[in-house]
Amino acid sequence: MILPIYIYGQPVLRKVAEDIGPDYPQLKELIADMWETLAESDGIGLAAPQIGKAIRLSVIDLDVLSEDLPEYKGFRNVYINPHIIEYDDAKTDSSEEGCLSLPAIHEKVVRPTRIHVAWDDDQFQHHDEWIEGYLARVMQHEFDHLDGKMFVDRISPLRKQLIQSKLRALTQGRYRCSYRTKPVKR
Repeated sequence: MILPIYIYGQPVLRKVAEDIGPDYPQLKELIADMWETLAESDGIGLAAPQIGKAIRLSVIDLDVLSEDLPEYKGFRNVYINPHIIEYDDAKTDSSEEGCLSLPAIHEKVVRPTRIHVAWDDDQFQHHDEWIEGYLARVMQHEFDHLDGKMFVDRISPLRKQLIQSKLRALTQGRYRCSYRTKPVKR
């Protein structure tokens, strides 16, 4: 089932998400719905708060970029209870980011190129590893959602001031996008 994407201004996007266990109600169905929602919205990542659930769950599909980034051919992963343990600040990269919860807003964000992450997969097998490159950026973006943060929190105060009217428009339901959304109630 395709779920609506919660838009900037929705309170759930600012909550710190809770860890879940294998007994979380209808988890397999929720993950399937997240994959379907992600595909319908042409995104590469989706975190549970973006569909109104304050739980630590995210899906990432980099296979859609495999024509340009062949190393991600077949890459589709589920991340349950992911936590970034450490950021390697030795090298950072500035790249433009967008977000399904912030339609039509794209800004350059500086992030470390290497992070230490722990998570469970959809079989609740634990993983603990250092991640580098583009995947590290996508993980940081998605896992920020699980900590109540969004990429616009990571841009300079000046840039944020310059896009303030766009952010206000989102909270007022004045935006267009091609996928199903849940705007802020006024």
